[in-house]
Amino acid sequence: LLIYQFNSSLSLTNKTNNITTENQRKGTVKYEALASEKTSSVLGLSEGENCFFPPHNSIVKYSKTFVHAIADTEVVYGKFPCLVELMQQHQVKAKLVVSIIVNRQLWGLLIAHHCSIREWQDNEKRFLKEIAEHLAIAIYQAQLYEELQKQKQTLEKQVARRTQELYDTLQAAESANRTKSEFLATMSHELRTPLTCVIGISSTLLRWSYGNRGAKTIPIQKQRDYLQIIHDSGEHLLELINDILDLSQIEAGKAVLKIGDFSLSKLSYEVWKMFREKAEKNEVKLTLEQKINPQLDRFTADQRRVKQILFNLVSNGIKFTPSGGSVILKVIRDKNTATFQVEDTGIGISEEQKPLLFNKFQQLDSPYNRQQGGTGLGLALTKQLVELHGGIVEVESAVNFGSTFTVKLPAQTLTLKNEELKQKEENSPNILSLQGSVVLIEQEEDIATLICDILTAAGLKVVWIIEGSTAVEQTILLQPVAVIVDMQLPGMDGVEIIQQLRQTNSSKILKILALTTFDTQIDSEYCCAVGADECLTKPINLEYLLSKMIDLLSK
Repeated sequence: LLIYQFNSSLSLTNKTNNITTENQRKGTVKYEALASEKTSSVLGLSEGENCFFPPHNSIVKYSKTFVHAIADTEVVYGKFPCLVELMQQHQVKAKLVVSIIVNRQLWGLLIAHHCSIREWQDNEKRFLKEIAEHLAIAIYQAQLYEELQKQKQTLEKQVARRTQELYDTLQAAESANRTKSEFLATMSHELRTPLTCVIGISSTLLRWSYGNRGAKTIPIQKQRDYLQIIHDSGEHLLELINDILDLSQIEAGKAVLKIGDFSLSKLSYEVWKMFREKAEKNEVKLTLEQKINPQLDRFTADQRRVKQILFNLVSNGIKFTPSGGSVILKVIRDKNTATFQVEDTGIGISEEQKPLLFNKFQQLDSPYNRQQGGTGLGLALTKQLVELHGGIVEVESAVNFGSTFTVKLPAQTLTLKNEELKQKEENSPNILSLQGSVVLIEQEEDIATLICDILTAAGLKVVWIIEGSTAVEQTILLQPVAVIVDMQLPGMDGVEIIQQLRQTNSSKILKILALTTFDTQIDSEYCCAVGADECLTKPINLEYLLSKMIDLLSK
């Protein structure tokens, strides 16, 4: 008794006679039960020369009748010498073949061999057929189990992959959370230090009597020193906040370069001069090297952003260079490109840490770095600003051998509007020539006080209006030479105020300066579209506001 399995199951739903290919009609003996030890084994025997397996018409018969009884193999296989020889070799005189049908497919054959010629009885056929049916059920269940195991393995792999993905996501989230926590802790420290100075010194000034009998007065120089500390601390706070805002605007795609023409030699000298005192205090030699042809000194880019790039690089160079070291700022100009290099003899950067160098909120882990502090925004912002110009930033460094940061910026296109602004700045009148009154429409008292003070110091009379609802009527009555209006006011916003003023004959030539909290070109253009002559962004740089006011009044 043996079980023969085809190489692939043969579908019984195929209505054509071409149900098999040469390969499909071949198979292998998978199981055998021998009557005695003298019976030769055929286990593992495969169709090798197209003689073991019955001819094609028998396959068709198996798929239709399911039972095939052969009383004398020599008579039935007489036309196939190969099969007759095979039967004789294994002493097979008669055989009973029953199809094994699994899920409507011819899976294989259950074959009973007999060593003598005989007629197969019906009960023998039924018995073998029942065994074949039970085998079919068992095989089908085994196939289902195998398929289930495959699906289980596939599912396990998917679960493992998904688990790994979730783990990686969790690790990334935890890393981001740690970075956020470290940034908040660092930012808290960075903000607290200048705020402590501002609050402490201002409290001292408030508590110290001025000229009361029997009380000491603060010497003028001491007052100036205190005010300088407050000013420097405020500048530092503003710098931190601006770095965060600049980075977020660049990533949101809202940052716009304000292209202008400026002197590279003058800009680099200003940066060198700005850090000269700090370098001396840290006992670091700061050197400026300019390789600029006088004819190529003018460069077109966003001057404030370029200065910010150099500020960050030089600041880092001094910060991470121990006393006795040196920092060199090099400026090289060719026809279409400006190259800036900041070379230091500081602590250097390892190869493992270089990929982290320009990440947001990332401070490279070293005892020296932790001593120096910082928010970890400077280099990330520098890279963003360089790429915003279409440039590249590179770093060469080795631990204990210093670092060299190289920035290459292509010259930007200078528009007609930029040229006009440049000429206006050059032709601006002296501050002392300002006359007339200005209406300031602003709800924030601190900002209003600062603006009023600087405009008053410049010779202008300033009237401060808080409510937007009455601003138009009062402005028409006062007939000022200019109006400064906050675009976000209670009662009536800046847009309505500007539009109503422009509709009044007496206010059509009025100079209007808008203040907005959004630092994008769209908002600036919108303010000008509704009637404003200029638009400035909060927080306000008072010197810049004054220069804009001078420019407006000179028209």
